[in-house]
This record gives sequence, C-alpha cells and structure tokens, in this order.
Amino acid sequence: MNQHKKINYSNLFQSYGTIIAGLMVILVFSLLRPDAFFTVRNLINISRQISLQVIIAIGATLIMAVGEFDLSIGALASLGGVIAAKMSVAGVPLVFCFLAPIVICFVIGWINGWIVTKFNVLSFVTTLGMSTILAGFTFWITGGSTVFQNIPKTFSYIGSKNLLSIPYLSIIMLVFTFIFWFVMRHMTFGRKLYAIGGNVTAANVSGIHVQKNKKLAFAICGSMSAITGVLMASRLGSAHPTGGDSFFLPSYAAVYLGSTVFKEGIPNIWGTFVGAAILGILANGLTILQVPTYIQDILTGTIIILAVIAQKIGRGAAQ
Repeated sequence: MNQHKKINYSNLFQSYGTIIAGLMVILVFSLLRPDAFFTVRNLINISRQISLQVIIAIGATLIMAVGEFDLSIGALASLGGVIAAKMSVAGVPLVFCFLAPIVICFVIGWINGWIVTKFNVLSFVTTLGMSTILAGFTFWITGGSTVFQNIPKTFSYIGSKNLLSIPYLSIIMLVFTFIFWFVMRHMTFGRKLYAIGGNVTAANVSGIHVQKNKKLAFAICGSMSAITGVLMASRLGSAHPTGGDSFFLPSYAAVYLGSTVFKEGIPNIWGTFVGAAILGILANGLTILQVPTYIQDILTGTIIILAVIAQKIGRGAAQ
C-alpha cells in the first residue's frame, strides 16, 4: 500500500513538478513583496512581458517537435522589426509594414529547411550560419543604428494599446497559443510533426513527406520570429539591428522547460506557454526584489540545464 502511494506521488511530481515549482515561485514572491508582485496590475504587466517570448517560442516548439534546432530566430526577429520600422518611415501602409516581414522571414525559414533536408546537414550549423548572414544584412541596412526617427504613431498602436485594460500583445499571445495548440493537437500537420520528431524512418515508411513538413516547420518558425520582431518594434516605437537577439536563449529555455509539462519529454504548445510564464514570473519577481541582472542570468541558465535533464528523463520514461 505504501509502495503504491509512493509511485503515485512520484508520478504526480514527474507530471506536474514544473507547475508545482512555478506555483512555489509565485508563492515566494507573493510573500516577499505582496504589495508589488501579486497584484492585478503586475499580473497584467507580466502577461505583456512574456507575450513576445511566447510567440517566438511557439515557432521554436514546432522546430523541436521535428527534432531540429533553429538558431536564427533571434536574427529573424531583428530583421522583421527593422524591415517593418523602415517601411513605416517610408510611408508604406501599415498592413504591408506588418505583412512584408512575415512573408520575407517565411521564405528565409523555408530556405533554412530546404538546406537542412536537401543536403541532410545539421540544422544547428545551418541556422547558425543563416543567423550570421541575417545579422550582417540587418546591420548593413540600418548602418548599425536604431531605427526610430519619423516612425508614425499609428505604427506603435498594437504594441502599446490595451483592450479593456488587457494589452493587445497579451491578447495576440493567447490567440496564437490557442491556434497552434489546436494545430499541433488536432490537425494532421501537427501529428505529422510529432511523428517526424519521434522517428523519421517510421514517418517515411508511413507515407509522411518528411522534407516538406520540416521545411514548413522552419518557414512557420521564421514567420513567428518576424511577428515577434514587428510587435517588439511596435511596442518600443523603434527597431534595433540586434533587438531580437535577447529572445533566442529564453525561447529554447521555455520550450525545454515546457517539455516537462503535460507531455513528458515532448515539446508542446501549452507547455511552452507555461515555461515562458515561469521564466517571465521569475524575471519579474527578481526585478521587483532588485536582484542584480547577472544573478537572473545565472538562475535562467541553471533552469535551462535542469530542464534539459528533466526532458531527457521524461522522454526516456515515455519510451
């Protein structure tokens, strides 16, 4: 009987340990600074802070679902923001300012996927090279300076305004989360991505077009990175040539952390959302407590390593 209870507790912690840890973090910050942390205003602020991280991490989730990596997501976000900002300064209609970067980065993502699948090369190396190319190109078109002069106020509307006290960015984040959860959970495309990530050989034998679906995953990831960059530029009212670089590491941290939630060792959309939320809550709480930035970096890096280990253990248990 006691052994049976231990197994239940073990399974409970294995399945919901990340969520329990997140709740403990919330509890600690709420006790330390109840006047500043656990308030409606700060919770809304956290939702805004994690919105862009969740959006770009959703793209990374698709890539990891097929067992690949895309190290160019930060550079793609920077490029998307810069293109949108420069187009708005040139007087291009806002619709095209938002759509053009998404289309361009979709194509770049497709090229990443084409190179990886066509020549059977490591996505890690390929996208690292693409990231370097994009960083150089973005620096060239901006001259290394921030794009902020003559940006119309309408460009900043989505990134800075609220709907019934809820930031548009938070609403957009939730919309994308629901859409991609539905795609990955209930649509054929999502099931194909998981099949490819689980066993490429078996996926091929079952008739799944592995190359096509991998290319599409890279392309969608590129678009999600561009959307992140555009919304960031809209939020700040400016675009920096390296503005998207800060999203790279936390994005994969959110995916790895999220892979320990709901599905053991498997990247999933709501898990990524929870992972990004935990990292965002941690950063917000530490900032309120005036903890130095380098301590936050140490904690984030530690969480990534623990998440990788937990994902490996979880994937082994699932098999």
